[in-house]
Amino acid sequence: MNTLIIFVLLLALMLTGMPISISLGLTVLTFLFTLTQVPIESVALKLFTGIEKFEVMAIPFFILAGNFLTHGGVAKRMINFCTSMIGHWYGGMGLAGVMACALFAAISGSSVATVVAVGSIMLPAMVKAGYPKRFGAGVITTSGALGILFPPSINLVMYAIATAGMNATGPNGEPVSSASVGQLFLAGVVPGLCLSFLLGVTTWWRAKKFDYPRMPKATWGERWRAFRESMWGLLLIVVVIGGIYSGMFTPTEAAAMAAVYAFFISVFVYKDLKLSEVPKSLLGAAAMSSMLLYIITNAVLFSFLMTSEQIPQAMAAWMTSQGFGLVVFLLLVNVILLAAGNFMDPAAIVLIMAPILFPVAVKLGVDPVHFGILMAVNMEVGLCHPPVGLNLYVASGITKMGITELTVAVGPWLLTMIAFLVLVTYWPTLSLWLPHLMMR
Repeated sequence: MNTLIIFVLLLALMLTGMPISISLGLTVLTFLFTLTQVPIESVALKLFTGIEKFEVMAIPFFILAGNFLTHGGVAKRMINFCTSMIGHWYGGMGLAGVMACALFAAISGSSVATVVAVGSIMLPAMVKAGYPKRFGAGVITTSGALGILFPPSINLVMYAIATAGMNATGPNGEPVSSASVGQLFLAGVVPGLCLSFLLGVTTWWRAKKFDYPRMPKATWGERWRAFRESMWGLLLIVVVIGGIYSGMFTPTEAAAMAAVYAFFISVFVYKDLKLSEVPKSLLGAAAMSSMLLYIITNAVLFSFLMTSEQIPQAMAAWMTSQGFGLVVFLLLVNVILLAAGNFMDPAAIVLIMAPILFPVAVKLGVDPVHFGILMAVNMEVGLCHPPVGLNLYVASGITKMGITELTVAVGPWLLTMIAFLVLVTYWPTLSLWLPHLMMR
C-alpha cells in the first residue's frame, strides 16, 4: 500500500507539469510527514549528505568540458577527419556523422552536446551535398545518443551515485557492492563501439538502397592533414580514459583535467573560443550542473524513502515468490524503462529507477556493471522517441523539422537501437568482457 501511495503521488505531481526534481522532493516530504515518524532533522541531513560524494564533482566538470568543446571548433575538425576517411563510401557523409558523434561523445559525455556540436555542422553540409534532410536527421539524432554510453558518460556517473552504498544482496544472501565509475566507463567502451558499428551499417544500407551521393576519395595527404588538425581534440580521449586506467587520477580528477584541457585547446590552440566568450560557457555549465545536482539531491531523498520503507526488498521478495526468472525480470526492466522514457528525461529515470531496481537485479544474479550499461542503452533509446526525447527536440531545432516528421525519420536507426538493447540485455559478456580483462 505504501508503495502504491508513493508512486501515485509522484505520478500525479508530474502530470501537473511540475519539474521532476520538485515532484520527487514533495512526494518524499508529504509521505514522511504524514505517514511516518521520521524527524525533520534527518531529512535536512539527508539533503546535504546525499551530494557529499566525491564522484558528484565529476558532473559539472564534464559538462564544462563539453561546453568548451561545443563552442571551440573541435567538432568541426573531427568531422573533417571522419569525412576524409570514409566519405567516399556509400552514405559517406552519414557514416562520417556516426563516426564524428562517437568520437565527440567520447570526449564530451553528453548526448545533447554531441547532437548540437556535430548536427549543427553536419546536417546543413549533408543537405547541401544532396542527401535528404530526413536521412541526415535520422543519423545524427540517434548517433548523438552515444554520449550516454561512451565514457565519460554523465549518466553512468549518475548511476554510480544513485546506487552507491545500497544494502543489496546476491542470490545466496552475500553482500553486493555497487559498480564504480571506473568500471562503468570501461564497460561502456565495447557496447559503444558495437552500437556505433550497427548504426553505421544501417546508414550504409539505406544509402546504398536509395543511391545517395558519395564524396570523392581523399588522398592520404588530405587525411593526414585532417588528422593533424583534429589531433588535439582526439587526445582528450587519451587524457580522460588513459589517465583513469593508468592510475594517474580518479574519474573525478579526470573530469577536472578534461575541463582544463578543453579550455586550453579551445582558447589557445584552435582559438575558436574567445576569452570574452568563456564566461558564457561557464554560466551555461553552471546552469546545467545546478539543475542536475538539484535532481540528484531530491533523488537521493527519494532513495532514502525507498530504503526506509524496504520497497526494493519487498519487490525482490514478490518477484521471487512469483517465480520470475532472470529472463522475465530483464524484459520487465526494459519495458518499465522504455515506458518511463515517454515522460521523463534520462537523468531523472536513472536517479529514480536505479535505487528501486538495483537491489532486485542483484538479488536475481545480475552484475551491477551489466545493469548499469543496460540502463544506459535504455536511456539512449528514450532520447530518440517522443514525447520527451531530448535529441528529437535538439535535432528539430537544427533541422526545422516537426517532431512527427523527425520521429518517422529516425525509425530505421531506432529499430537498430532496440535490437541492440535486446543483445545487451541477454548477453552480459558484451558489457563485462573488458572490465574483467582489465581486472586480471
